[in-house]
Amino acid sequence: MPIDQAELTTEQVLKRDIPWETYMTMKLITGTGLQLLRRYDNKPESSRAALLDDDGPAYVRVFVGILRDITKEDTIEYVLALIDETLAANPKRARLFYDKSLASEDIYEPFLRLLQYGNWFIQEKSCKILSVIVSARPKSHDVYVNGEASKSKGKLKTIDDALNGLVEWLCAQLRSPSHPTRGISTSINALATLLKEPTVRSSFVQADGVKLLIPLISPASTQQSIQLLYETCLCIWLLSFYEPAVEYLATSRTIPRLIDVVKGSTKEKVVRVVVLTLRNLLPKGTFGAQMVDLGLPQIVQNLKAQAWSDEDLLEALNQLEEGLKDNIKKLSSFDKYKQEVLLGHLDWSPMHKDPIFWREKINNFEENDFQILRVLITILGTSNDPRALSVACYDLSQFIQYHPAGRVIVTDLKAKDQVMKLMNHENSEVTKNALLCIQRLFLGAKYASFLQA
Repeated sequence: MPIDQAELTTEQVLKRDIPWETYMTMKLITGTGLQLLRRYDNKPESSRAALLDDDGPAYVRVFVGILRDITKEDTIEYVLALIDETLAANPKRARLFYDKSLASEDIYEPFLRLLQYGNWFIQEKSCKILSVIVSARPKSHDVYVNGEASKSKGKLKTIDDALNGLVEWLCAQLRSPSHPTRGISTSINALATLLKEPTVRSSFVQADGVKLLIPLISPASTQQSIQLLYETCLCIWLLSFYEPAVEYLATSRTIPRLIDVVKGSTKEKVVRVVVLTLRNLLPKGTFGAQMVDLGLPQIVQNLKAQAWSDEDLLEALNQLEEGLKDNIKKLSSFDKYKQEVLLGHLDWSPMHKDPIFWREKINNFEENDFQILRVLITILGTSNDPRALSVACYDLSQFIQYHPAGRVIVTDLKAKDQVMKLMNHENSEVTKNALLCIQRLFLGAKYASFLQA
């Protein structure tokens, strides 16, 4: 794409002189259309506003007709810039597209077609305008044309056509942007508005669009990247109300990414939308257990201690805190332990040294062919975290002590070599717990406990 096309601004485009008289001579616009354009073109905003107040639907008809019938790029860019400027000054003007006098006009088709144009300025403006128009439609808007119009022009594009076409283009941009710096941000900006629509959520999930958002959830530094992060998180929040999207979020790295963002962000609007999303997801599926495992209760405590001005954020933090507390109560102690081990986040939580836990839950360790023991042994051979190594050694020694066949099972799983290597570890806590494990493995639980004492 030529750089001049990609970097065009609305201001530059609106400085052009468009030969409207020539277009009338060629019968591409009517005499009435020419009169309307002469009154409107190159006039100050106050004059244009008055004209739109008096005769807005007529101007919409002229603009849509030009985009439908004229193929010259300069003119298409100009009219798109005019419409964009008009809607930016007053977004409520999008309702003009739904005036009864325009019932026979195909208001969506020109913009849908221009999304496929090989010109970024035209693509971007068409996306932006179409997003505003479809979001402004009245709830009673009839998606089918009346009989008389359909006889003359065939069936018009419906709102479903418009939404599906937009979603298809937005997903294509997220996969392979037409513009290196604006393609993704333009798409996310549009989605942050469009995903309020249940129809769009459905289309977006069916287009496999949710996975395209996940990589964009990461801590931001520049103002531009903070805005992109905010709008991406806003999309996730909107999707958290839609069950098929929630099912996808449950199988992705959405929660760890959201928690990383909220832990490191100081931008209030970003923190608010992430907290609202986490609050929404908390009671669904296994999200609660995941949030507890990732340390969200402590993060919420830290966030509550900060001076936020947004009352909605403070209320959401309180609700999230209460929800996490309830979730912790519901989780059985072995569920929590299992999550901790499987995630590799071993710490000295109370259950590790609780004799009641080990006596009551020891048979749970036999599940899935001693899966938990195997993971503990893997941690011994792969982790660089002294605390994780210490806890893993200690837990193996607890299993040997409390399971009737503990020594035999741990030996069969070939844990001895991994533990022996840790006897010379530079961290004293690791060596102490490795020694305890070896003593119980070789000497028996009671004698090892006696030596430790």
